[in-house]
Amino acid sequence: MEKRRSSHGLKLESALEALYQEVDRRASHLRQIHGAHLRCGPGCHACCVDGITVFTIEAENIRTHFPELLEKGRPHPEGSCAFLSESGECRIYAVRPYVCRTQGLPLRWIEEDESGGGVEMRDICPLNDRGIPLERLPADQCWEIGPIEQQLAALQFALRADRRDRVRLRDLFRRER
Repeated sequence: MEKRRSSHGLKLESALEALYQEVDRRASHLRQIHGAHLRCGPGCHACCVDGITVFTIEAENIRTHFPELLEKGRPHPEGSCAFLSESGECRIYAVRPYVCRTQGLPLRWIEEDESGGGVEMRDICPLNDRGIPLERLPADQCWEIGPIEQQLAALQFALRADRRDRVRLRDLFRRER
C-alpha cells in the first residue's frame, strides 16, 4: 500500500526535483567542456563505492520511489554501492542522489587552513585525470562543492530533520532478521 504524502512532502519532493534538474544542467555543461577526457559512462562504476551517505531528504526520496526494491531487493555486495545491479548499473538512476550526479567531474572546494583562512582544494576521478592539469583549470570549469549542499541542508531543515543527518545508502535496504 502506498503511503499518502502530505502537500508539504510533495512540495519538498518538487523542490528536490527542481534542484536535481539544476545540478544535471550544470553538470551537463561541465561534461561538454571536459567530454574528451571523461571516462565516465554506462558500465563505469569506479566511483560507486560503499559507505556513501546522503541527506535525509534524498534518502526519503529514494524510499518514496523504490519501496519494493528496498523491502524485497538485496543490496549489492559490500565494497560497492548498495544500489548497483549485478551488471554494475544503477538501480535508482532516475532519482540518484546529488553526489552521484556530479561523480567524475573536476571538483573544487574551500577548506579552512590552520590560520583560519581558506585554501582551495581540487580533486577528480583518476580515470578522468587527463588534459589540462587540475590545478590549472579555470574555477568555472570545476564543480564547486558547497552551494548545492547548502540548498540540500535547507530542504532537509524544511523536512524537520537535523541538517547534519546523513544516511548510508546501504542502510536504506530492509535488514534481514
